[in-house]
Amino acid sequence: MSFYEEKVLPHLINFACGSPPILKLRERIVPLCQGRVLEVGMGSAINLTYYNSKDVEFIWGLEPSEGMRKKAQKNLNASSIEVKWLALPGERIPLEDGSVDTVLLTFTLCTIPDWKNALEQMHRVLKPQGKLLFCEHGKAPDQKTLSWQNRVNPYWKKIAGGCNLNRPISELITESNFEINNLEAFYIPKLPRLTSYIYFGSATKK
Repeated sequence: MSFYEEKVLPHLINFACGSPPILKLRERIVPLCQGRVLEVGMGSAINLTYYNSKDVEFIWGLEPSEGMRKKAQKNLNASSIEVKWLALPGERIPLEDGSVDTVLLTFTLCTIPDWKNALEQMHRVLKPQGKLLFCEHGKAPDQKTLSWQNRVNPYWKKIAGGCNLNRPISELITESNFEINNLEAFYIPKLPRLTSYIYFGSATKK
């Protein structure tokens, strides 16, 4: 891991993903988690303050970046909820089949290199009646913004830790044997349109 990836990138990501409009979305989605939770791409544990401790047994925090896990320690110390780190990429989830009540994805699916394998792994570990909760940015619906997303994406990925601007999030989820039960799709006001088209909702196993 390079100096940039370990020392610089975690701070940039934490700053970008912790702006007030993004925090409001986290505040909406995270309290819906129940039981044994798998948070994929837990990062600096910025979501931890929004969990309802009465509804959550514990959290498996999947985060391959050592820099992000170190940055998370302050948030872990301030929380009463147990977090069990899984220091592996999203494509390799070391949990038993049907062992998770809730899978949480917040601004993570854009970055996972092999999204298909990762979603298949999430499907595998999720209980039959479990829920996949997601709040992700991705492919814009209007052609003008999308054309700019496609143009900028190769350069953006290099400076943003592999983040993709143009992934069709809802399509990726349904292609991975999930059924979307609720979906809101919208631009976040006052943020750059390239990065602010949001897919917000929940899904269950087909």
